[in-house]
Amino acid sequence: MSTISQTMPPGGGPPDWMPSPLYRMSVEEYEAMVASGAFPGRRRLHLIQGLLVEKMTQNPPHTMADELCGRELLRVLPPGWHVRAAKPIRLPGQASKPEPDRCVVRGDVRDYRQDPGPGEIALVVEVADSSLTVDRDYVARLYGPAGIPVCWIVNLIDRRVEVYTQPGAGGYASRVDFPIGDTIPLEIAGQPVGRIAVDDLLP
Repeated sequence: MSTISQTMPPGGGPPDWMPSPLYRMSVEEYEAMVASGAFPGRRRLHLIQGLLVEKMTQNPPHTMADELCGRELLRVLPPGWHVRAAKPIRLPGQASKPEPDRCVVRGDVRDYRQDPGPGEIALVVEVADSSLTVDRDYVARLYGPAGIPVCWIVNLIDRRVEVYTQPGAGGYASRVDFPIGDTIPLEIAGQPVGRIAVDDLLP
């Protein structure tokens, strides 16, 4: 009796292998494609290590935590800095243009005709629920090696904030977790500017 080998995954899903080699584009190539209108407006893509990656859709708790984070950062932010919400940052050495949930950037919005890079960024914040593993990968593989000084993960699953400092080629050398009831010290360019309560960041 003959058998039929299934050559496509059930349900038409993605294959469990990828042909090699893949073509990895640079930040400049990606920016040129975006400027040309190559990507339809409904597609939510960003560049991660040279590859186009579809962004996850936010659920209501994620959206609320993101908005709370923006509000609390603005409350303590000193003059000369501003908060960007879900906007690209340039990591040319990583061939990446991720769009973190929040980041604290030097100067004013009008200073940036080109998206900011690590030298202008004091803090990156990711809000994580189902994306927790992915966000931790971004911290270790993108933000740390790029030299972003501080990264927070607002961890909605365990209801705490993970604070990463001391960036280097291998990621971040230090991680400190702040649980409910605690406050997080915020440093900008190495200077303490205030504290934010964990409870004020969680929905």
